[in-house]
Amino acid sequence: MRKKLGGILFLFVFLFTSPLMAKEIKVGFIYVSPVGDAGYSYAHDLGRREVAKLPGVKTFYLESIREGQDVERVLTNMARQGYALIFATSYGYMDSVIKIAKRFPKVIFMHCSGFKRAKNVGTYFARMYQARYLTGIVAGYMTKSNILGYVAAYPLPELIRGINAFTLGAKSVNPKVQVRVVWTKSWYDPATEKEAAKSLLDVGADVITQHVDSPAPQEAAQEAGVYAIGYDSDMSKFAPNAELTSAIANWGNLYKKIVIQVKNHNWKSSNIWAGIDEGVVDIAPFGKMVPDRVRQRVMEIRDKMKKKKFVVFKGPLYDQNHKLRIKKGQKMSDAQIWSMNWFVDGVIGSTK
Repeated sequence: MRKKLGGILFLFVFLFTSPLMAKEIKVGFIYVSPVGDAGYSYAHDLGRREVAKLPGVKTFYLESIREGQDVERVLTNMARQGYALIFATSYGYMDSVIKIAKRFPKVIFMHCSGFKRAKNVGTYFARMYQARYLTGIVAGYMTKSNILGYVAAYPLPELIRGINAFTLGAKSVNPKVQVRVVWTKSWYDPATEKEAAKSLLDVGADVITQHVDSPAPQEAAQEAGVYAIGYDSDMSKFAPNAELTSAIANWGNLYKKIVIQVKNHNWKSSNIWAGIDEGVVDIAPFGKMVPDRVRQRVMEIRDKMKKKKFVVFKGPLYDQNHKLRIKKGQKMSDAQIWSMNWFVDGVIGSTK
């Protein structure tokens, strides 16, 4: 009888102290850069704030967590403190997430932009290349020099496909345009990002866009009297006289769905790649300098994307060495888009 009562007591304690059985679940977020008020981590934190409004959910975040041992320490601490769900938002966190998830099988981990999964590890990302294409249309119309500058962090497929989509969008309305790429080799380094933007201005770029976390490239563009296109969040307040629009991610729409799944005990490990049709990807309001005809063209394509009637990566597609990569009439599969490691024709820069 004592053994039976002891077993029941153990089961009772386990169930009601487990993170998933608690009345209020704790959800953690880890960011690679400062939250601040612009850029990648800021966009993710806007999503966290939406999650925090859900009943029975408590959120917490840590910013500027370096990839490697720092993130392993943070993940371990969160898991030990009873977090039911942890969002790790940087590509470089991937191996650390897999490692720590093995030690805490009752905790659910979601890793942004990676490809490694486990029973308690899922992956997710936004189809930002769709918004990139739309902003490329704007840039293609607005440039006078036909040189567009792109400040980017690392030569990863995530960034390469964004650069390619931006270029395809620009060339769809201006075949003469070229996109020049400068790598900063850092996700967040405002000084380096600004210098990279200036180097692109020096070679004649009159529209600057970016895949880095600070608004420094936008500020450099405004100081030079040229146009800019932001990324992740609306950066217009940093460069109101330069900003044409921004490619943005509405992470809250995705985060709330995942948290509700976890809370309802019906979450399963998978890869989520959400797009404009799901409200996770979009563009920011146009700057006052963008003509009506440009706005109209962009919104026409946006509407087609929302209805899944427009494909960004379809043939014929040639690479920057004029080699045919995708034949006419063919569409790139998600696997091909996800692993893209070559630049399309019109991009000036190295993929290494």
